[in-house]
Amino acid sequence: MRNVLICGASVAGPALAYWLRRRGFEVTVVERAPAPRPGGQAIDVRGVALDVVDRMGLLERVRAARTTMRGMQMLDGQGNEIMRSTEMALSSGRFDSGDVELLREDLTGMIYESTRDSVEYVFGDTITALEETGDGVLVSFENAAPRTFDVVVGADGLHSGVRALAFGPESRFVHHLGTYLGVFSAENFLGLDDWQVWVREGNAGYAVYPVRDNKELRVTLGVESGPITHDRRDNDAHRRMLAEALAGVGWETPKLLEAMWTAPDFYFDAMAQVRMDTWSAGRVTLVGDAGYCASPLSGQGTSLALVGAYVLAEELERAGGDHVAGFAAYERRMRPFALANQALATENPGRPPAEESTERAKVAISLD
Repeated sequence: MRNVLICGASVAGPALAYWLRRRGFEVTVVERAPAPRPGGQAIDVRGVALDVVDRMGLLERVRAARTTMRGMQMLDGQGNEIMRSTEMALSSGRFDSGDVELLREDLTGMIYESTRDSVEYVFGDTITALEETGDGVLVSFENAAPRTFDVVVGADGLHSGVRALAFGPESRFVHHLGTYLGVFSAENFLGLDDWQVWVREGNAGYAVYPVRDNKELRVTLGVESGPITHDRRDNDAHRRMLAEALAGVGWETPKLLEAMWTAPDFYFDAMAQVRMDTWSAGRVTLVGDAGYCASPLSGQGTSLALVGAYVLAEELERAGGDHVAGFAAYERRMRPFALANQALATENPGRPPAEESTERAKVAISLD
């Protein structure tokens, strides 16, 4: 068992490709987007995940790319300050921590650069069917001709197509956490200088912070809501939902909503978790959000992806070609870690998890 297909080229997929190649596997990564995806919010690399990045030889670059917040403030819907801090930010935690916050696109770019010369990347395509044979999986693609692989790994996120093909509809596994988020970038027309601002009014609010030497903003708009029926591709409907929820909120909200309508990288989705009894079916398994999404509310999605990729590759190598044994060992090691980090998202509804809980969860697995 040496020929692996990975679906998804965000964090988990390329990280898994890196570790599989280090262990002598032949790896193909298929990604629906035409190139590595730009944009996205700042993400955190914490605890054991920093050890994974270090073993990839990327820790120095990751630390050099970290965000540089001086502090943050929380405002009410009229723009009145409720609190401020120069010791921490809600997005990343305490500034004196060894954890690292950086832009998602910076991390994915580093991992892609580390793998593109040794891994086959197929952009602009996706998997449409999986047929397990006696000694492999016959994979059909939207554009390319069918191919057979020893193992297929879904690293394609919360709405995983691989998971749907191998396990069934996502309604069985995706659990809504009561919030929808919209994320986009804009020029720093607010003039923020390494300073993060949070605004909250009723069931809606947002965070805004500068990046790229204060030249750009990253904006995350949120609204509390039960599950809604919506077309995930209809971003205009999503923009309307957020605009209605934030109508009447003060401070710089009107300017931010105006920028939302022209942002080329607008992204919208539910805050949700993936909960499954098993992550493997035959020769197919899942890694990262596809199998155990903790949601951005946990602050641990990227760390779960990095650690899961490392553990899966290691256990496949240890199993010596026996995918059944490799998948089982991967799950035994990763499931307690995944559950500990998923719990962070639900510990304090509407608020960040306790610092003590995050400290425990981020190191709740051994790499050795």
